[in-house]
Amino acid sequence: MLEALSEARAAAAEGEVPVGAVVVRGGRLLGRGRNRREGNGDPLAHAELEAIADASAKVDGWRFEGCAMYVTLEPCAMCAGALVNARFESLIFGALDPKAGFCGSLGDLVRDPRLNHRLDVTGGTLAEECGALLKTFFAQLR
Repeated sequence: MLEALSEARAAAAEGEVPVGAVVVRGGRLLGRGRNRREGNGDPLAHAELEAIADASAKVDGWRFEGCAMYVTLEPCAMCAGALVNARFESLIFGALDPKAGFCGSLGDLVRDPRLNHRLDVTGGTLAEECGALLKTFFAQLR
């Protein structure tokens, strides 16, 4: 999660909403990403999708079995769907997102029993640090 926080800080320094993500398998960091929506002009440039794209070159195929996604903010529905479809084993996130989170807050796509794949989920990891980055960022905008 410390690596994801580093990515979130880099996003904030670039004027992006400070969310960072990393992909890990067996203790090895495979990919990293941060929000780049503003800089890229791309609504799909979420930290999780950036980390998946970065890791894709290092995994055999499109399945991320045995991989964990660490992300500083609870993933939205789009990113939760990507995690399910990419067959991630687990998700570890920091701060809850009561307005857009879809891994327990608004819904729980990653553990929906109707889907053919589900993830192990751990929320609240370094939640204070992750949440503080977001609060500071949005306070500075106001």
